[in-house]
Amino acid sequence: MSSEPIDTPAEGAATTEPKRSPADFLKAVLGRPVSVRLNAGTDYKGVLACLDGYMNIAMEQTEEYVDGQLKSKYGDCFIRDEFRVSYLELFYWQMNLEVASGN
Repeated sequence: MSSEPIDTPAEGAATTEPKRSPADFLKAVLGRPVSVRLNAGTDYKGVLACLDGYMNIAMEQTEEYVDGQLKSKYGDCFIRDEFRVSYLELFYWQMNLEVASGN
């Protein structure tokens, strides 16, 4: 058995990006279009305005989707942690369109 730590790159191997924490990801997506799914299955899509350590989420330009169908549009939306956020993801495709169009 080797005494080398498991996550150390092998000698001569190219190093990759430094490890990033979930907090780094969340800081990077503030002000970007995101999708938030609740455990109940409802999706909210909009611009992430604020997020705290309890997963209370504030969004702008928010749309609510139930079973994939648009149900409501909100100017601002606040999702409390008690609604059990399943995941939060960044809309990469929308970012790519903004970059391609020069915005």
